[in-house]
Amino acid sequence: MQRKNSLLKHTTPYKRQKQGIAMIMAITVIVTIATIMALSLALSTQTSKRTTDLYLYEQSAMLSHSGAEYAMLKASQAAPCSLDSLNFQYPTANPLFDVNITMLYISTVGSNCETNAVADGTNYATTTNANSNGTTIIDVSVSTATGISTEPIRYFRRSIQKL
Repeated sequence: MQRKNSLLKHTTPYKRQKQGIAMIMAITVIVTIATIMALSLALSTQTSKRTTDLYLYEQSAMLSHSGAEYAMLKASQAAPCSLDSLNFQYPTANPLFDVNITMLYISTVGSNCETNAVADGTNYATTTNANSNGTTIIDVSVSTATGISTEPIRYFRRSIQKL
């Protein structure tokens, strides 16, 4: 007679329970990995956009400084107080930035600026202080051209220069 030990054999309900737990653990691992992958994809997308925006912002800041120097060069080449604005795109081929420069001249009464100023007088102001004679307020506005980035980037710089 053979003795059958039922304690060592696995019964059918135990096998089903073991397979069910393995299925739940597999689903949990897949969901965890999918969540981590989705978060890493979102983070890498934000990082590349932030890097592009930071690059364009730094470029516009440097271009505004160069624009102020360019305006001073053009003002020194023109008749006193005759230049009131400059508008251009940079670079000329496939432009990334629109640059708008406006200039306001401050001079004493009776100077050359009164005769050379724009007819409506919007680019000229008088002062009684002799130390302020020949001063220029330069406003430089640099903005990205349309279609360059998802959000427009605009940088404004105001500087006071002596002619």
